[in-house]
Amino acid sequence: CIMTVEIKPFFHSKSNTFCYVVFDKNSNKGAVIDSCLDFDVTTGKTNSDHADLVISYINETNISIDWILETHIHADHLSAAPYIRDNLGGQIAIGSRVKEIQHTFGEIYNAEKGFKRDGSQFDKLFNDGESFYIGEVLSSYISTPGHTPACGCYKIEDNIFVGDTLFMPDFGTARCDFPGGDARTMYKSIRRILGHHSQTVLWMCHDYLPNGRSEYQSRTTVGAQRENNPHVNDNISEDMFVQLREKKDSLLGFPKLLIPSIQVNMRAGDFPPKEKNGTSYIKIPIN
Repeated sequence: CIMTVEIKPFFHSKSNTFCYVVFDKNSNKGAVIDSCLDFDVTTGKTNSDHADLVISYINETNISIDWILETHIHADHLSAAPYIRDNLGGQIAIGSRVKEIQHTFGEIYNAEKGFKRDGSQFDKLFNDGESFYIGEVLSSYISTPGHTPACGCYKIEDNIFVGDTLFMPDFGTARCDFPGGDARTMYKSIRRILGHHSQTVLWMCHDYLPNGRSEYQSRTTVGAQRENNPHVNDNISEDMFVQLREKKDSLLGFPKLLIPSIQVNMRAGDFPPKEKNGTSYIKIPIN
């Protein structure tokens, strides 16, 4: 199979996130997956340095952006999706179960009266298995709940962008203790991904240099995960995974940008509406 897509990873070191530009070499139409906006939680200031690197590459390569894709509502960084759309066009898209996230966190953060919980902040909501095109390349959305209810992966040719389901085979899998997360559901989602043929390339959303590894890695294969991933290799049953994952999750701290990230990302990367003084605010629930 000759790949007609080119994939360019951009590493966001502050959140250990990979953002990707994927484009069809025949039409030069492309997608941005999991973009990052920089945010300093101590000052409340944002900047677009990382997103501007991505935009520069897209402009230099003369790519026309069809899609700005989110694998899920990230809890560790702010999405730059609206900024990229303002600069390059394209539709912001996520899985249709984002409505569940909006209901849950709309309550937790007591969102403003006009906050819509129907996913309408996004240009497109994908259902499980739904197909779409990047240029002439047939692509599809795979719903993979477990980390959150609205997590999903994008299959583009023999590539799957896995979001926060899997990490590199020397690290394991994503946590399942956020509201609506579930380890048993996660196991089933991961087995769906690992049901693809062994050479399918899996592109990571994060890498954290586990076990003293010195270089960040963005990609692996289904075969490598099934053989080596300590949480979900072929010798690990669903019950074993649930026990292991729940024990690990009980020891984890929360991401430092959790509170701002969720409030912004559940609005498709927009900030909460400005108040009477013209400033937008992030809420911190006390106790």
